Amino acid sequence: MRALKAEGVKTIFGYPGGAIMPVYDALFDYTRGEKKCFDHILVRHEQAATHAAEGYARVSGEVGVALVTSGPGATNTLTGVADAMMDSTPMVVIAGQVAISALGTDAFQEVDLVGVAQPVSKWSYQIRHAKDIAWAVSRAFFIARSGRPGPVVLDFPRNAQVEEVEWEPQRVNFVRSYVPFPPLDNMLVAEAARLINEAKRPLALVGQGVELAGAQEELKAFLEKADIPAGRTMLGLSALPSNHPLNVGMLGMHGNYAVNLKEQECDVLIAIGMRFSDRVTGNLKTYAKQAKIIHLDIDKSEIDKNVKTDIAVVADCKESLPAITALLNKNEHREWRESFKELDNKERVKVIEPAIHPACGPLLMGEVVNAVAEATKGDAVLVTDVGQNQLFATRYFKFNQKRSICTSGGLGTMGYGMPAAIGATFATNRTVCCFMGDGGFQMCIEELGTIMEQQAPVKMILMNNNYLGNVRQWQDMFWRRRKSFTKMMNPNYELIAQGYGISYEAVTDRSTLAAAIERMLAEKGPFILECAIKEDDDVLPMTPPGMNVNDMMLEI
Repeated sequence: MRALKAEGVKTIFGYPGGAIMPVYDALFDYTRGEKKCFDHILVRHEQAATHAAEGYARVSGEVGVALVTSGPGATNTLTGVADAMMDSTPMVVIAGQVAISALGTDAFQEVDLVGVAQPVSKWSYQIRHAKDIAWAVSRAFFIARSGRPGPVVLDFPRNAQVEEVEWEPQRVNFVRSYVPFPPLDNMLVAEAARLINEAKRPLALVGQGVELAGAQEELKAFLEKADIPAGRTMLGLSALPSNHPLNVGMLGMHGNYAVNLKEQECDVLIAIGMRFSDRVTGNLKTYAKQAKIIHLDIDKSEIDKNVKTDIAVVADCKESLPAITALLNKNEHREWRESFKELDNKERVKVIEPAIHPACGPLLMGEVVNAVAEATKGDAVLVTDVGQNQLFATRYFKFNQKRSICTSGGLGTMGYGMPAAIGATFATNRTVCCFMGDGGFQMCIEELGTIMEQQAPVKMILMNNNYLGNVRQWQDMFWRRRKSFTKMMNPNYELIAQGYGISYEAVTDRSTLAAAIERMLAEKGPFILECAIKEDDDVLPMTPPGMNVNDMMLEI
């Protein structure tokens, strides 16, 4: 408890069990009375503890903390650990373990946690003796939050929990062979600035690295000085305000039409804190072959991993961006920026307007997201589950503030949404809107108990189409409409909400949508808004998997 307090921990998400009971007994005193310094949030499943810690970390900028028991308690966290690893989310998971004298005996709830966690974590370590606790906890937090952030797993045998030692605080800020903040190479900075100054059609790709570095203002200064249009990855959506004049939309398979096509026309492509995932690049053999590639990233392993770069500046973008900006000429690329507008208008007519302002028929996901976005005026935190709800939400939500999006990007974890939203509510006083499909909602439905107990003010928008919608769309498009096990029988969500004492309203007609959203946002506590969605509502535009980014389809 003293080691966690020394790291500035305020909130812990956890679930007790036999092998972690000594820690929970100590935690009792630190959550009440004169010693109180932590809030402990009792989740209903250990996986939810990690997703809640992720949501807390994404919005607060702090390290999320999950505390669980051994065996299944520990293995239940691994999906969240892998999710945090893929999405560079700082998190420390502390799991109980059998005493070291029992290791290797197949003792009750024993599992080789260090072994199974190693491939999906930034560091995993077993604290075998009490004298190592202060050092191990400090090292864990240093590794989790520094450089490219990520999850750390501490395996905590029971003997180390009950041993007694004199408390000696430790502060780890150096690990041999670990260089979290590579030194800036000024020659490469100058080369990058030269290429950008010479560019006629520059395009920036903005990733979550800008958010993680706290470099939002540095990004704006960079883009505005050189007049560079910028696309944003899904995880980087709130790094640049939605209404910024240089924002040209979301990148990726279901992103915006113009920015995806213009990746194939630009002469200089500047990737900032993003990893060139397959969902952004499409077919790598044809991706941006006409462009000079500049990659700014803190993680050297991302350089040339997927896309061959011409200049790579390996450093924290909070340092590299202003260094490059200082060498840029004040520029204007009006003709290049104007060339996006025709494609934007084409998408607006064919896709956006029919999706957010349909004239008739059942409710659509796009119009529900747009209505909530308009009501919250870009000031809410967006949390999504995974599937069509995620794709529509990220396309049509609006962002005015930084650190405003929590979604499972790399791993695509269904069941992420509700617990991540719970975590987000403990990180901010802003409205937290969580969009879920009926599939993802049922993967984490037990966390309604956590919401009930904490009265966590999550605004849950359940977009119910009675299908695993994203899989159904792919079946329709690529599998001859053979809908193999994607149709879902759903429970009565009103009765479920009633059982948990959570306010609920159903919307089946668009004429009542705006008023229902207003009532949801006016509610001080949690709220479930169930929207009956058209069953075959499709997410467009779309770049089919393996195709070129400029093969993006506006219609099916």
